Amino acid sequence: MNGFLEYVPGDSLLHRLNPVTKIVFAVVFAISCFCTSNLIFLAVLLAAAIGLAASCGMLKQTAGLMKAVFAFSIILAVLLLLTNPSGDVLVELPWGYIGTGSIMAAVATILRLEAAAIPLFLTFYVTKMTDMSNAAVKVLHVPYKYAFTFASTVHFIPVFMNDMRSIMEAQTARGVEFDQGGIVNKVRLMVPLCVPLLVSSVRKTNSAAIAAEVRGFDLRTRESGYKTYPFTAADLAVIVLAVAILVAAIIVP
Repeated sequence: MNGFLEYVPGDSLLHRLNPVTKIVFAVVFAISCFCTSNLIFLAVLLAAAIGLAASCGMLKQTAGLMKAVFAFSIILAVLLLLTNPSGDVLVELPWGYIGTGSIMAAVATILRLEAAAIPLFLTFYVTKMTDMSNAAVKVLHVPYKYAFTFASTVHFIPVFMNDMRSIMEAQTARGVEFDQGGIVNKVRLMVPLCVPLLVSSVRKTNSAAIAAEVRGFDLRTRESGYKTYPFTAADLAVIVLAVAILVAAIIVP
């Protein structure tokens, strides 16, 4: 079973694209979401992002991502409602008011974050991390140390999440009740979680550092990789599409 940010094999168009094309499209798509406040255009971008997830069989992962992003975006939306008085007055507040413009800005924030997050996360699910880092080094001329650091960080996220889950199960078997009590009790119970996780993390990172050094990490250059990442007509079409979306986001009122 694939976990968070772990590669999911497939044969969709998105899977077959050049890793650099996927990165460029995801980044430009996210920028486009932040270049417009048009609710209709943002809704279209969100629908397109969901359709992109459906085309590569990632609807389940996308649904989980959208729930997490929605919870975060709701917080930002509420802050906007309370601190950004604009438009016709709907609700009077002691420090201002909530207007029609406030609601529009809050809805735009939710749509914007949801639409921008999906392609970025899909890139990790449809691309092997080794291909992503190697393509960044060979095609974009990113220094190998930076690419390796980024790849290692993403690689360890699901590892640490699995470790945390195992530690919680072990502590629960010993009688620790993480879902009981108030916020103070829950913070206190974080200590028996964080200490074993910290020890495990240090051990894993130390082992990874030793393994990288033994394999000649300091000798690695851009020419060391044997695999090439040629661009195809499909890659060019996707990049043109990304630029067109960005231009449309800028000019749409």
